[in-house]
Amino acid sequence: MTDLVLVVTGVGGMGLAVARRLGSGRRVILADYSEKALDAAVSQLQSEGFIVESHKVDVADYDSVRQLSEHAAKAGRIDAIVHTAGVAPATGSKEQILDVDLVGTVNIIDAFLPVVSPGSSLVCIASSAGHMYKFSENLEQHLATAPREKIVDHPDITSTTRVSAYSLAKRGNTLRVQRAALAYGLKGARINTISPGVTHTPLAQAELAGDLGDSVRSLVAAAAFQRLGTTFEIAAAAAFLCSSDASFVTGTDLLVDGGVIAGKAWGPKAGK
Repeated sequence: MTDLVLVVTGVGGMGLAVARRLGSGRRVILADYSEKALDAAVSQLQSEGFIVESHKVDVADYDSVRQLSEHAAKAGRIDAIVHTAGVAPATGSKEQILDVDLVGTVNIIDAFLPVVSPGSSLVCIASSAGHMYKFSENLEQHLATAPREKIVDHPDITSTTRVSAYSLAKRGNTLRVQRAALAYGLKGARINTISPGVTHTPLAQAELAGDLGDSVRSLVAAAAFQRLGTTFEIAAAAAFLCSSDASFVTGTDLLVDGGVIAGKAWGPKAGK
């Protein structure tokens, strides 16, 4: 039985794709807030031959995330952590988006730092939405460096809207990971983000069906590939970042968006 541990937070389509891509040869710990979703995911993966267990976690609660990290450390050597849990504007309020997408990611970064070891890799799923807007230097400094307990205490955050909160939180993910690379590097571990474009997941389907649907479709139409991504493509990117092939890659963001940001910057409607 392997002593290598893979932790995956979030058991939606992206989390399951990551577990399948990286789970062979590792003990998989799936973590999610929904016990029902966890039970279904564990049952499904076990039926496919994976060594997998569940752990309920509230990523917005630091103590809950710390308990997850300590549990993972006791299970074996933590080889990879892939944080996919998130909330989108179509499925959550401004407060939920900030709690899960911003505070939750900070909690993951802070809680796993004490238990990683040389060779460990943490990948946080951000979003191409974090690349779409410019934020003030003051806000970016705050997102990168503010103490965990004060991460949402900034006037630009308290005054933001539901939709803007998502982009802000995802930009915060990339900045926080970039800053954390130094601390993780001292332990011989790596930390990166992936910024997916619009990907075939339940969250994306909710976005397409909601009041932001037309905006999302226009972004995809202006992109280089003019299609949605698949969860398997995001999992492949995570597999690279968690592998020895990425041994010199840390503190960076991998944009896996089918050319959405390129289209926004340089397409026919650029600047409009």
